[in-house]
Amino acid sequence: MSAQVQSAVEHAARHSFGRLVAWLAWKWGDVAAAEDAMADALAKALANWPASGIPQDPDAWLLTVAKRQLLQAARHHKLAVDPAVTILLEKEQPAANQIPDTRLNLMLVCAHPAIDERIHMPLMLQTVMGLEVSQIAPAMLLAPSTLMQRLVRAKAKIRDHKIRFEVPDISELPSRLQSVLEAIYAAFGLGIDAMDGADTPISGLDTEALFLIELVRQLAPDSAEATGLWALMTFNKARQSARFDALGRFVALQDQDCRLWNRAAILAADQTLWLVAQKRQLGPFQLEAAIQSAHCQRLFTGKTPWAAIAQLYETLNRHYPSVGSLVAGAVATGECGNPSAGLAQLDALDHSLRHSFQAWWVARAHLLWILDNGSGLNRTEIRLAYEKALGLTIDLRLKAHLASKLAQSNGAV
Repeated sequence: MSAQVQSAVEHAARHSFGRLVAWLAWKWGDVAAAEDAMADALAKALANWPASGIPQDPDAWLLTVAKRQLLQAARHHKLAVDPAVTILLEKEQPAANQIPDTRLNLMLVCAHPAIDERIHMPLMLQTVMGLEVSQIAPAMLLAPSTLMQRLVRAKAKIRDHKIRFEVPDISELPSRLQSVLEAIYAAFGLGIDAMDGADTPISGLDTEALFLIELVRQLAPDSAEATGLWALMTFNKARQSARFDALGRFVALQDQDCRLWNRAAILAADQTLWLVAQKRQLGPFQLEAAIQSAHCQRLFTGKTPWAAIAQLYETLNRHYPSVGSLVAGAVATGECGNPSAGLAQLDALDHSLRHSFQAWWVARAHLLWILDNGSGLNRTEIRLAYEKALGLTIDLRLKAHLASKLAQSNGAV
């Protein structure tokens, strides 16, 4: 297979898959069938294009093949439904009351009120972003098999209840916005954390997520949470260049060289966050952005304001608790000089986390290290926590970082 064909198919999979699936799903009313048809079309492209050449309009070729498969399936089941998706090829501008982005449109479809709220975000990541269940499940603290069952049930409900895949109106954005924001942030996090050489569907997701949040802000300018999420993502993106050293080794936030951070981006996010705070419509993304803003203050003051961060986490966890924020709040408590209280907060969390949540063990090891203060009294517990965290870590760079921490704990005196 020529490199040119490989590149063309990869480009179609990355940039056209969600858009083509969106239109097929709207017209056919079956997300799963649309996904299968497009996956089959991509496979046929890999098989046929090396001999026949790359078509002048690859999207039209893929759409024709996918439509043919859907029609064949329809005939097999004695259905007389024609998806009539040729509208996809028209170049007309969207109507004033329609959302001018196909992926965002399909995300809103996935957030349909008839679909279980717990499935909105993973359904968007799978259907729109093209991610595998195995890539999504860890972020939701679920086994891939469990998430797969939930998605299959959700898609069956869409099909059986004939939920209509109509182009959403902008007026539908506010009622479905929170689910869309959660999916955008999840995609951003997966993109930021992607390993070098990661599969194409993951690498670059952070850039795509930033584009989507910019679009959401334009379409929902009065949404404080959309702006808060933009600020949160901007703070994180601003520190990206300092996450690894010159040798490619992971660098924890508190150890990063803040001179490598994007000062202009941090200032812009700070100003935007301050302005949106005047709306007095506090939400979880704004609080998380405020926490990241506080971390970024080290660039200007040379110190991390842990007391302020702990207070922000207390507010966040009082109103919008999540497993990740509760663990991070425990670490912030320990950094304020009370590691025992931080450990107590960890121990108060669901004990099932100890079987699968890597961050719980990293936090425990870190708090025990602070409590130890060089005495060596907690050396065994620290070592066991790091060993457990290592066993739950996939990213090779983070594994190396934790291994170095484990080595330090073994040498504690």
